Amino acid sequence: MQALINLTVSSGDMEEIMEEFLLNTGSTIEEGRLAKGGSKLTREYTQECAVCEMNPVDFQALGSPQRVLITAKDRLHSVAVYAYPQDSVAPGQVFMPRAIWANVVVDAETFSTGSPLYKGSPVRIEPTLEEVMNADDLVRKLYLRR
Repeated sequence: MQALINLTVSSGDMEEIMEEFLLNTGSTIEEGRLAKGGSKLTREYTQECAVCEMNPVDFQALGSPQRVLITAKDRLHSVAVYAYPQDSVAPGQVFMPRAIWANVVVDAETFSTGSPLYKGSPVRIEPTLEEVMNADDLVRKLYLRR
């Protein structure tokens, strides 16, 4: 399966590459160790959880970026995370540890269960120069009213 849509948009001197993928999230051993150990505000937690693992072919098609901007299907919510190639990820899909960064873009539909679908959420992904926020800064940006 290839990425769902491959768009190249030219604006001036810069070409933007955006692709649509299916986002799958889940717990990882390190994410669980850090979260259960009370380390959600550490640099180590950000480096473990603010990530998007992609199939190597998809990763190369995006230009092998260090960071990507992931945008939810509603196009209202997005988050910058570190990007890595991973052979175990199927083409057209991406994986993120189930943490606040994934929660920003996971499809909020619960189908009356009270829990969103953590598998198969459509997202748009593009390379970015935007910095990856730690959990504390991300919560402040998203939820604190000014």
